[in-house]
Amino acid sequence: MEVLVSLVILSLGLLGIAKLILLTARSTDSAYLRSQATALAYEILDDMRANRQIAIAHGYDTSMTTAPTAARSCIDTACSPPDLALYDVYTWKQRLGVSTGGALPLGQGSITTTTTAAATTTAVVIVQWDDEAAQSSFGAPVGVAAIVQVTLETLL
Repeated sequence: MEVLVSLVILSLGLLGIAKLILLTARSTDSAYLRSQATALAYEILDDMRANRQIAIAHGYDTSMTTAPTAARSCIDTACSPPDLALYDVYTWKQRLGVSTGGALPLGQGSITTTTTAAATTTAVVIVQWDDEAAQSSFGAPVGVAAIVQVTLETLL
């Protein structure tokens, strides 16, 4: 009888450890996606800083739902600054969504630049993705997209 009680207690302990490992794995996945989103946001900000005049002129502005449109490749041939901005936004949008070979499930992004009267230009980059797999571990409904986002704002 004592051995049977010991086996029940051991089994409950092992189930608890399995649940803890599952939660840890999902949390790690969520942290990984957040770091990918942050890296992608910084990537486009670096592109904008490298092509600052076009960025100030709103050449990089794009909405969240705008699909990536093919642009002329600037890898093998020289591009004008406006063409480079189109190419940068195109490759960035491609890297966001998993359906386009990118890093984030349902990944989308937007860029907005605003210029104040003091001639300072602010760029706001928003990257969003579906974090349903990790959020379901913390009580969110399963099968419902749990959209989370990272927002970066900087002066150009």
